[in-house]
Amino acid sequence: MKNIVIHKDDRVKFRNNMNYCVGTGRMGLALQKEYAEQLKLVQEKIGFSHIRGHGLFSDDMSIYHEYQDAEGRTQVEYNFTYLDMVMDMYKELNIKPFLELGFMPGELASGTQTIFYWKGNTTPPKDEERWCNLVKATLIHLMERYGTDEVVSWPVEVWNEPNLPGFWEKADMKKYFRLFEITFNTIKALDSRFKVGGPAICGVDDERWIREFLVFCRSKKLDIDFVTRHHYTTEFPENAGHYGYQKLSEPQLGFDNLKTTRDIVDEFREYRGKEIHITEYNTSYIPNNPIHDTNLNAAYIAHQLSRLGDVNESYSYWTFGDIFEEQGVPYTPFHGGFGMVANGCIPKPTFWSFYFYKRLKGECVYRSDDAIVTYDEKGTYHGIIWNPVYGEREGKLELSFVLDADKEKTYCMLQQIVDEETCNPLKIWHSLGEPSSLAVEQKELLRDAARPLIKAENLPVDEDGVHLNFDIGENGVTYFELRPVTVSSDRGYSYERAYEC
Repeated sequence: MKNIVIHKDDRVKFRNNMNYCVGTGRMGLALQKEYAEQLKLVQEKIGFSHIRGHGLFSDDMSIYHEYQDAEGRTQVEYNFTYLDMVMDMYKELNIKPFLELGFMPGELASGTQTIFYWKGNTTPPKDEERWCNLVKATLIHLMERYGTDEVVSWPVEVWNEPNLPGFWEKADMKKYFRLFEITFNTIKALDSRFKVGGPAICGVDDERWIREFLVFCRSKKLDIDFVTRHHYTTEFPENAGHYGYQKLSEPQLGFDNLKTTRDIVDEFREYRGKEIHITEYNTSYIPNNPIHDTNLNAAYIAHQLSRLGDVNESYSYWTFGDIFEEQGVPYTPFHGGFGMVANGCIPKPTFWSFYFYKRLKGECVYRSDDAIVTYDEKGTYHGIIWNPVYGEREGKLELSFVLDADKEKTYCMLQQIVDEETCNPLKIWHSLGEPSSLAVEQKELLRDAARPLIKAENLPVDEDGVHLNFDIGENGVTYFELRPVTVSSDRGYSYERAYEC
């Protein structure tokens, strides 16, 4: 067992920005009732500041239209009906857009290449001026509707993963850089306060893309506001039916890769210290990997959350919910979707990893590859412990903490436990026969099974402090608080006597 002594005055580097942004499927899906219900649950329990997803300009949002006037000339008009509905819902749920500009409207596209079940067009614009006018008109509309000072505070990212040929025709670096330049200049000319960045790449050839992007921006004297990239931590998938299965990578490999991006950005005097936003991350990068629904995912992500803020301004989990259609409409409520909430508004174990990190308060006094502990001004310790079991790992994790404490006070130890036995809706669904369509009673049962186990006890203080012992089960995540309490019983009440017979 590990014995760890923690002092309340210790200080350990830790930047917790886990709720700055969260991902979503394409914007058009936000018109669905279940989407709004899942986002409402996430906002009530966790509360993200921003939301980022694809499809702002895709055809299902119906913003861009061309028509022939009486003289046979091509004219352009815009329709913001659906955009208003989505943005109004976001505002109601207290979440702001992290605007991703894409994909290409069919009528503005230079080619026919599309991606995903919903056929997002991934070719450059056939007319650069019309593209710039579309971007400008959309931002002006949003500024008029929601206020200029508000809208200029929304980050703007140009495109998504242009280093992949599926997301940007032929992964043509030169054409992407051109798109970025004209878009950046259009937005800054509208209002220089807008924060604009890119290139939103994934981990394929990432070092070259980041470096060449910055070389280009320097040559064009583009004072970008931030750099964006993505972060996934699995190997290539093995496909079986509707699903793909992947092995997890060692976390340190991913952390080292992220540090490389930081180092490259800082090589450029003009961009040294610029913010880096991870605008997508998860374990698997496919929306049909059953790992996303597991306790293993929750434990692995808990570790990620302890480190992603080290060299990144923000990191956006992909995604908040399972209303998502990249490979088509899912067949079952548990289908390996990216979301932290399954269809039926059922929180997955990973949901609670975020909920726990939201509850960390005060200064960090301890951090390791297994746990993180903070201490706040009220004298309360907050901690999270995780135990992902994969590869060569196996078994329980045993930890013993000794925490500074006031001998004159009484302390309550509170735990919330998420593991294979206590909070595992996937296992219950499997035991029920893996029904593809959930009855009302089954949804209620699975929601009940998707809650952490709560434990509390009073602990003594000795000359060293308070001793805490933890046995974290396989793929478990435990949140704990150690807080001073004052017992103030009502006249005549005795907890002990309540059990006398």
